[in-house]
Amino acid sequence: MENKKIWLSSPHMGENEFKYVSEAFDLNWIAPVGPHLNKFEEKLSEISEGKDIAAVSSGTSAIHLALILLGIQNGDEVLCSSFTFSASANPIVYQGATPIFIDSELDTWNMSPEFLELAIKDRIKRGKKPKAIILVHLYGMPAKMNEILEISNKYDIPIIEDAAEGLGSTYFGKPLGCISDFGIYSFNGNKIITTSGGGALISSDSEMINKAKFLSTQAKDDSPHYEHTHIGYNYRLSNVSAAIGLGQLEVLQDRVNKRREVFNFYKTQLSAIKEISFLDEIEGFYSNRWLTTILISKDSRIGREELRLFLENDNIESRPLWKPMHMQPIFKEYPSYGGNNSEYLFDYGLCLPSGSNMSEEDLIRIVNKIKQAFEN
Repeated sequence: MENKKIWLSSPHMGENEFKYVSEAFDLNWIAPVGPHLNKFEEKLSEISEGKDIAAVSSGTSAIHLALILLGIQNGDEVLCSSFTFSASANPIVYQGATPIFIDSELDTWNMSPEFLELAIKDRIKRGKKPKAIILVHLYGMPAKMNEILEISNKYDIPIIEDAAEGLGSTYFGKPLGCISDFGIYSFNGNKIITTSGGGALISSDSEMINKAKFLSTQAKDDSPHYEHTHIGYNYRLSNVSAAIGLGQLEVLQDRVNKRREVFNFYKTQLSAIKEISFLDEIEGFYSNRWLTTILISKDSRIGREELRLFLENDNIESRPLWKPMHMQPIFKEYPSYGGNNSEYLFDYGLCLPSGSNMSEEDLIRIVNKIKQAFEN
């Protein structure tokens, strides 16, 4: 008999999501407008330092809107973390702009400040100053924001802070997504909380957020008929999805606590395997530990892919770390700056099941399989 499937990161509902969704149905607010959407944005603002929020259909659409609001257009260049999911980079191409990929540093696995400044200097030398920076907080771990903000201010290049994986994480007490010009969250089904599918754009500039809401509802001008003076998008989050989000926000800290417990369990239980290492927090960096990740040493008897397949054979889902964007077929012709840090992380890194809804039995089963793999 096949063992129960253990997913990498599956949705985890609380007690009130169904209640709020039922309210939306009872009130017939089945549209991308309504009281639950308004309340969701208010509650999200409360945990985002009171910043203005536009709830949208995905983290990707939030990045796209941020690029539009920053005036990114055809022929511009945008600096972007290479070690990330393609959704961070795709909106750059939507705008006809050129992504310039920046390698990671190995303390946080996020964008390297050193390589970022190197890239900016070289692009300026070549006659084109980049117009924006898309910085990603990977797996919930904060990037080195002080250093990156210093570079951003020095060259007057705005930052879009991709905190799709970082809701609930903080950098010296500040929530990720709230540290720079724009922030984005994702509420995809595999994230720490979910609205089924959804995202949010964050800014302290209320005028920008109001414009994002306008653009995300097809840019309909104030008129009794449909009048359009701007290109718009169908990006607004639905009221029903927002109702799910209201219930999820109530349990956010519980989900963060549980995922950190999962990380600590793995780290304690696997500490005797010298070939496995974990990414530790720097002082002042607080990670939600969205996914627990490990690195397998180069001299290990079992490699990342062998371990992944060994777990898969027992119906346990794990996944390689992100394949860097500069290695992807669709992006490999674009400029990139740095060493081979992200390539190394991809080759030797693995994401372990990290869901907040996993049982102790699930965790013990995973740990025992990993131990077995290294004992063989």
